[in-house]
Amino acid sequence: MVRRFARLTEAFEGRFGPSCRTGLYQDASVHGVVQVPAAATGLGRPLWAELSNFGGFVTAGTGDAWDTPGPAEGLPAESVAWLDAVCAAAGCEFVPLALLLEPYDGPSPTWADEDAALVRALQAAGEPVADEDDDEEARPVRADRHFQWV
Repeated sequence: MVRRFARLTEAFEGRFGPSCRTGLYQDASVHGVVQVPAAATGLGRPLWAELSNFGGFVTAGTGDAWDTPGPAEGLPAESVAWLDAVCAAAGCEFVPLALLLEPYDGPSPTWADEDAALVRALQAAGEPVADEDDDEEARPVRADRHFQWV
C-alpha cells in the first residue's frame, strides 16, 4: 500500500504541483488521501483521491470529501481517464465514486450496524430511544466499507 500511495502522490504532484497535500490514516479502511486545492485543479473546486486498504481501490471526487455534498460533481471525463491510467500504473483500481455511493449490505459491519446495536442495547436497558424513520442517510454505502474508519 505504501508504494501504491507514493506513486499516486507523485502523479498528483507531477500534474498539479507542490500545492498537493497528503494524509495517512490509522485504524481505517482508507489508507491515505491526496488533496489538491481548487486554485491548482482548474476545476473551480478542490480535488481529492483516496486509496483504500482493501483491494487497492482508489476513488476521487471534488469538494472536501466523499461524505460531503456533491463529491461526484465536476469531475470531467478527462480527469477520470487520467486517474484511471495513474491507478493502473500504480497497481490500483480506480472506482468511480458514484458506484461507491450505492447501498452496502455486505457481511462486514459498518457504522450503521454499530448504531443499530447501540439502539438495541439502550432499549434493553430501558432507556428511551428516539423513534426515527428508516432514513436513507442512515444506510451505509460501499464507500463506508472501503474508505471509512474501522
